[in-house]
Amino acid sequence: MKNRIKIWYLVIVTITIPILLNNCTDDSYLIDGGTANPYYDGTMMEFLKSKSPESDPKNDYFSDLVEIIELADMEEVFEKKDITFFAPTNWSIRRTVNLLSAYQYRVGKDSIKSLKQIKPEVWKEHLSMYILKEKYLLKDIPQIDTTAIAAYPGQTYITYGGLPMNAGVVYGDANGVKYAGARQILYSYIYDITTSDLLNAYVATCNIQPKNGAVHVIRLTDHYFGFEPLLFVSRAIEEGILPYEE
Repeated sequence: MKNRIKIWYLVIVTITIPILLNNCTDDSYLIDGGTANPYYDGTMMEFLKSKSPESDPKNDYFSDLVEIIELADMEEVFEKKDITFFAPTNWSIRRTVNLLSAYQYRVGKDSIKSLKQIKPEVWKEHLSMYILKEKYLLKDIPQIDTTAIAAYPGQTYITYGGLPMNAGVVYGDANGVKYAGARQILYSYIYDITTSDLLNAYVATCNIQPKNGAVHVIRLTDHYFGFEPLLFVSRAIEEGILPYEE
């Protein structure tokens, strides 16, 4: 199964570049965490909207994410529930949608022009992967060492949609001293629970604290929305792509 997914990925990715939905420039805030005020005087939904072009045209990190939350009819979760959210950025979402577009192109169908073409249940299913009930800051998450997973495995958490995910804090080395350096959250999809096979996403900026929980922003450079993008593509195709409406 895994080999088949990898082969399809290589086929699809070769035709992804010409049909990108949007082009975006990088931002160090989303690659390496920086020093910033961690508290936000508003709900989590308000925080995400504050990093969208409605608030600042130069600050477009989460506009697609906000639209997905609305399409999935999950605004109440982000406004009223106490949750931990591992927030994927526009870049991660567009990488996955571009693969879906590439598949559509390959089979002779129109590419995806709007997030509304993907069924709400698909968005809800995959968005729920990033949501944990209750508030967890970096200090609340146990250590993980991917080279010594038996000793430092992190911890399995159940997502808002009932899916097991793993979270752990990676302890870097400093001046030759093991585990004495900087710390970074690693959030992982348990691809195969029988072998603890993980698909990892590193957090770029952590411990953002709106009134109803914690936000940890996932690094944009190497993450696909849904962790395994071809599973997302399969689900979207299975549920059916809606016609584009302007």
